[in-house]
Amino acid sequence: MSNKKAPTFLFGIIAIILGWTLFKQFDFENFKFEKPALAIVYILTFLASVYFLVKNMRGK
Repeated sequence: MSNKKAPTFLFGIIAIILGWTLFKQFDFENFKFEKPALAIVYILTFLASVYFLVKNMRGK
């Protein structure tokens, strides 16, 4: 059972860190990211981690 908790914890930490990073890099006055190319990589990784979290929760 503890083997299933490790990926959930890992993807949760990744999602929190990337969500916070995206929030900090977004300029709300101009509605643009500071580094758009890096933001695309962050968004894709964030969405993948959220997908795996939701997929794991539905499996239970």
